[in-house]
Amino acid sequence: MLRTIASSREYQSKHPLQVIAERNWKDETQPSRLLTLEFLTTWLAERFELEYYRIDPLKIDVKSVTDIMSYAYAARFSVLPVKVDSQTITVATCEPNITEWEAELSNIHHKKFIRVVSNPDDIQRYLLEFYSLSKSVLGASNENDQSKSNIQNLEQLMEMGRAGKLDANDQHVVNIVDWLLQYAYDQRASDIHLEPRRDSSKVRFRIDGVLHEVYQLPTTVLAAVTSRIKILGRMDVAEKRRPQDGRVKTRTADGLEVELRLSTMPTAFGEKLVMRIFDPEVLVKNFRELGLSASDEASWDSMIAQPNGIILVTGPTGSGKTTTLYSTLKQLAKPEVNVCTIEDPIELIEPAFNQMQVQKNIDVDFAGGVKTLLRQDPDIIMIGEIRDKETADMAIQAALTGHLVLSTLHTNDAPSAITRLMDIGVPPYLINSSLIGVMAQRLVRTLCPHCKEAMDISDEQWGELVKPWKPTKPKKVYKAVGCLECRNTGYLGRMGLYEMFTYSPQLKKLMNDGGGVDALRQQAVKENMRVLRLSGAQKVGQGLTTVEEVLRVAPPPIGV
Repeated sequence: MLRTIASSREYQSKHPLQVIAERNWKDETQPSRLLTLEFLTTWLAERFELEYYRIDPLKIDVKSVTDIMSYAYAARFSVLPVKVDSQTITVATCEPNITEWEAELSNIHHKKFIRVVSNPDDIQRYLLEFYSLSKSVLGASNENDQSKSNIQNLEQLMEMGRAGKLDANDQHVVNIVDWLLQYAYDQRASDIHLEPRRDSSKVRFRIDGVLHEVYQLPTTVLAAVTSRIKILGRMDVAEKRRPQDGRVKTRTADGLEVELRLSTMPTAFGEKLVMRIFDPEVLVKNFRELGLSASDEASWDSMIAQPNGIILVTGPTGSGKTTTLYSTLKQLAKPEVNVCTIEDPIELIEPAFNQMQVQKNIDVDFAGGVKTLLRQDPDIIMIGEIRDKETADMAIQAALTGHLVLSTLHTNDAPSAITRLMDIGVPPYLINSSLIGVMAQRLVRTLCPHCKEAMDISDEQWGELVKPWKPTKPKKVYKAVGCLECRNTGYLGRMGLYEMFTYSPQLKKLMNDGGGVDALRQQAVKENMRVLRLSGAQKVGQGLTTVEEVLRVAPPPIGV
């Protein structure tokens, strides 16, 4: 029957399960359930008493699996090797009744073959991707005739990176870069790391805050890939001794424009390149979608509604400060308002802002940039980071002359921003007269909604999270389990934890009286500031994340 449905010319190139799935038929036994391709594939696996296998490209060694058989042979039988070890080879198929390939390959590889059933869409897609990538890497390696033998010392290894003969514009290298970027978008990566090593270099993706190794490239091929990306980012390809920054704006297969920030660093075996991917969709998210609670959002709205003053966002690198600032500026950027930024570098191009980039080679720094912006009739100014006294002085001058200033600092929590400003050299009276408030933040991974399970939490576990306070323990919390949707991590996506420090008159008085950061923190807590751990505890109680995840990223409260 399935073959009859697919016999028409329209469906000759499709698997029968794909044909059925496209018709959106309902399951007669459960009318509320559609016969999706995933459901039909699971049914097919059960019918042939084989394991259903969801192909996760992050867990596949592309080089080893593509060495098992040629692309033509794999495409002929609609099979894809997915795992290779010393004794077995696991092969995914969507045609479990076709088995003649198994005997032929067993005679060649002398290993036991394990058949699993996978989605025909996935097999067709990854069959093309894996073999295309493998072909490009092999082609790039063959065209590079540089010798890798007799390399004994660091200087020769460094010279190897400089003398590579592989052309960055070679079509094989272009294909590898295209695959790399598209692959990163598909896997929801926030960063791409290209890390050169002696012989085989690493490609790693950061997904939901955790790094995953996705591929290994010959070092000479990685050097050509790095050069190709530097060309796209308008960086100096010949300069490999100094760190460089660049940016690339590209478009995904779905037509979505994506910004990438590039950063290179010289290492012993060549240039390490990190590409940070900025999703433009974050600008259309509201504060609640970023993770702010109703009370946090009210406090933040109250801060940014002020006509002038300084608002600071603090946290370590990668804690979401840029996302928060851009989302805030996007909300503030009305037609009657002039929003200007000075950044190092510009991380997202936004038409609603007037953005300027720090360029130290021509003496355009943060302080000089703010001075320039003040002559541009701004209403709101965003300074990428306050790093020194000169920048802090200019920010305060802007705040005192009727402008709303937003910027970032690197501190562990919100009250520590006060002492950080004092360490830089800002007098307390200027802090009191200009600072509106501080928001500290962290990012935690959110539980996968497809597999999270309820669990009981002990008094000891809850106490560790919320000490020294004693908020009511929730009736149930959830734990990370792991499934196909989240690659068995138990987590899917991230959200923010926030600590709102509103610089109230009582805190200013305490500052004038010489109170230290601990005294400021205690007073802020009395005024209902919820520290990061308590913000995380609220998310745990709502079933959004786990106790372990909050303890991992949120610092313990000090001096309260």
